[in-house]
Amino acid sequence: MTTVSLNENQQKAVQYIDGDLLIIAGAGTGKTAVITQRILYLIKKCNVKPSEILALTFTEKAAAEMQERIDKEMEYGYEEPRISTFHSFCDGILREEGYNMGLDGGYSLMTTAQSYIFLRKFYHDLPLDTLKPRGQVTKTLNDILKHFSRLQDEDVSPEDYIKFAKTLPKNTEEQKADFQKYKELSETYKMYSELKMQESKVDFGDLIILTLKLFRERQNVLEKYRKKFKYILVDEFQDTNYTQNVLVNILTLGLDESKKKEVNEKKKGTKKIRPLLTVVGDDDQAIYKFRGAAISNILQFKETYPDAMEVVLTENYRSRQEILDASHALISKNNPNRLEVTEKIDKRLIAKGVFENDENIVNLIAAGNESGEAEQVADEIAKLTGFGEYAKPVEGSEVFDEKGQSSFVKGDGGKQPLRFSDIAILIRANSHAEPFVQALRGMGIP
Repeated sequence: MTTVSLNENQQKAVQYIDGDLLIIAGAGTGKTAVITQRILYLIKKCNVKPSEILALTFTEKAAAEMQERIDKEMEYGYEEPRISTFHSFCDGILREEGYNMGLDGGYSLMTTAQSYIFLRKFYHDLPLDTLKPRGQVTKTLNDILKHFSRLQDEDVSPEDYIKFAKTLPKNTEEQKADFQKYKELSETYKMYSELKMQESKVDFGDLIILTLKLFRERQNVLEKYRKKFKYILVDEFQDTNYTQNVLVNILTLGLDESKKKEVNEKKKGTKKIRPLLTVVGDDDQAIYKFRGAAISNILQFKETYPDAMEVVLTENYRSRQEILDASHALISKNNPNRLEVTEKIDKRLIAKGVFENDENIVNLIAAGNESGEAEQVADEIAKLTGFGEYAKPVEGSEVFDEKGQSSFVKGDGGKQPLRFSDIAILIRANSHAEPFVQALRGMGIP
């Protein structure tokens, strides 16, 4: 067993047990340590059974890391808390309880490629007319599957989509075209869902939306899980999508609960015993909107849980103060749509690590175009690795030494403060990488 040292705010986050909790954890502030120590505190100090704790994470890697840290702190043979991703948690529920809604618990969970193959098998039976591809069948079907996935992320059932399509106006030619498009998509969505059920197939996006369907149609199943878990913890809450947020709220508040009812019941002194929710996140680290993540989940958390305790972690153990200050100056451009503004809190991170003095921690390179930017970045990398003078690329294969340096780059025999493998180039999208790849290749930098 190991001893973990916590700062004041981390201790508050770990030890608060009187209600719901919002932990706003900036980058490098020990978020994972706080979550794991909170779970351990509930088990060891509050006599909460491990089986009464549910921790939901965004990735399998995060779940495994959290489980490993807890295992190191607990005695051999202890009962484990439920730590899993949203999708893994729902997969377990559907396999155990799916029969309540006619779903075979031994269903096959399809990958993206398998979903395409499945839909392609029924291509000629799909209710598509204007959207029926005349040439690129693969691209069209993949686009349709992506559309269905986004519907699942937004908690839109086939029935909901069909109702929406029927409400669309049909007055102008443009409106008629839109109506026909959404009519075909909604009917195809319904058919695809029915075919999966008949064939005992489930795709990744089905796991949460089918669990919500199960909870809504079989409230006894929902109550079984609401009674089972006394504490629910959600990691990386800023990365959750709409459907995941609905799942958390249903597990915590139940089907009929709302913010208004929750407040009214408290005033009357009749507030029901329910699971207590802890969410950990940082709106400034929300980068998965393209995958359906809804930053509104964390921004509006206090509207759903107005009495939740709020703890802000600002002591950073990863970066220098210059980097933290520069980052804060940039992210502040997102105001006023940030928790720092809406909750009137101070999220400026404070460096607690010890670093060597360096006057050139943060530098801005301004270039006239992408090629010029890439060339300046490559030149800076050469200087940082001790190769201020470098040779032009020569014909032949690249050869790297044991330090990862390319033989195309000729050093001056001076000291190399950094290796190429110590340096990273971050880009907004993969498509932006090509100019940098070409510039680095031109200098023989690996």
